[in-house]
Formats: sequence, structure tokens, C-alpha cells
Amino acid sequence: MAVAGGAGSRPMRADARRNYDRLLEEARQAFVTHGTDVALEDIARSAGVGIGTLYRHFPDRTALMTAVFETELDALSVRGTELLTLDPPTEALRLWLRDVALHTAMYRGVAAILMASQNPFTAACRDRLREAGGALLRRAQEAGEVREDTEIADLLKLTHAVLLAAEKSPEDRELFGRLMGLIMDGLRAKTG
Repeated sequence: MAVAGGAGSRPMRADARRNYDRLLEEARQAFVTHGTDVALEDIARSAGVGIGTLYRHFPDRTALMTAVFETELDALSVRGTELLTLDPPTEALRLWLRDVALHTAMYRGVAAILMASQNPFTAACRDRLREAGGALLRRAQEAGEVREDTEIADLLKLTHAVLLAAEKSPEDRELFGRLMGLIMDGLRAKTG
């Protein structure tokens, strides 16, 4: 799904690109701090542009949320590629899953709204996450560190479940790490 000014559209002038980038950054911060119901006028004002400029780039709230989410998915994909050279491979996989959890926690409102809609963008998001994490998982499996019957879709679901459990127990600040440790221990390939 291409948004105004995003991938697939014609090149922007430098000032329009700066406005687009500022709007994305302000929207990202606003969604994290205030949730997805933040007034679009407030985002435009924080970016130093008028509401008309915001609407020229993003015709509606969903287009803005989609652009923010795509930017974050790009970062997770890049992070997955960077971690492909980290040893041991199981640690690289663990770090990437932690980053996915942090992303999910920060953008819960955005992710929930976008993932609830049944559109091609939702499937593309899932595919991108599975591709980035799948490469890390395959590397750990090829090194003999992770069980062969493990699938990236299952690891993403488990990570999400652990995140939800940790959110329900905010007083236990170590819960997420402990539960992820149990998952990672359970993934280890059996030897002998």
C-alpha cells in the first residue's frame, strides 16, 4: 500500500520530503505517548506544518498510521539483517524477538488497528516480519542450536503472549525476560 509521498509515488521536492519526514516522526512520538486517537491537528502543529500539509501527504488517520508502521517494520527488517552476523545465532534470534516485543508494546494501538483490518497491507506486514525472523531462525537451526520443528510464526505468537503476560503484571519488571528465557531454553536442539 503506497501512501502519499511514500514508496511507489513520484519523487518529492526537498521541502516536501522534510515535511513528510517531520510528520512521520511527530506522529510516531504522538502515537507512542498519547495513543492513536491523538488529534491530527496536534501532530501537524508539532511538525511545524498546517493541517492541509498533513492531509496532502496522508489523506486520513489510517494512511498516517500505516506510514508510521511501515517505517518501524523497515527498522525491524534492517535489524534482522544486522543480526545475521551475530554469534551465537540463538542470541541473534533472541535479540530480534526482544526488538519485536518492544515495537509491539510501543505501537500497540497502531498495530491493533492495522492488523484488525483485512487488507493486503496486513498480510505484507506479517510476511515481512516472518521473512526477517525466519532468516535468523534458519541460521540458528542450521547451527544446530534450535529445534528443527520450530517455526517463526510460532515464535512471534509466543513473544506476543509473553508481552501480554508482562503487561498484565507491571509490578514484575523481570517477567518478560524470564519468560523469554524459558522459551529460548525450550527451543534448544536436543543433543545426544
